[in-house]
Amino acid sequence: MARRLSYSARYEHPAEKIYQAQMQREYWDALMVQFRELTPISNVEEFESGDDGMRVVLKQTITRDMLPPVAQTVMKKDMVITRVETLGAFVADKTPGTYTASIPAGPGSLNGEQVLFPTETGCTVRKTTEVKVFLPFINGKLEQLMLINLVDLFRGEAEFIAEWVSKNLA
Repeated sequence: MARRLSYSARYEHPAEKIYQAQMQREYWDALMVQFRELTPISNVEEFESGDDGMRVVLKQTITRDMLPPVAQTVMKKDMVITRVETLGAFVADKTPGTYTASIPAGPGSLNGEQVLFPTETGCTVRKTTEVKVFLPFINGKLEQLMLINLVDLFRGEAEFIAEWVSKNLA
């Protein structure tokens, strides 16, 4: 049974600025530099942007010894996470996007949709995620662990982009 998470990040910046940041390779490279504090192997593998939107492929390696014990029972090697994130062309009232994360030989899936939209005080990015682990007996524990870590990831990324926009696009 899959588990779902809805997470909203609110920004004081207008939607155009948050979108503009994500359309730049420099933003994603800076984010990976920040990630290296926790996962030393974090890189932008691919990046494309244009009039129809943006697509980025991020790859992070979490060494097996850094995994929680319950995850170590499943993962016998380092965990290599490939994340693909997209945003469509900018639409003033609602810009859609998607994200996925995959792990080679991993026992589950993670998919999500995101929407960037303006608010009276700036904008919001709403992410709706579904995680599913295909291992009987421990699937619920791993799914819950993934969701908890996703909240931390989304929160950290929201703080990072707000600061990056303030420094680079203000």
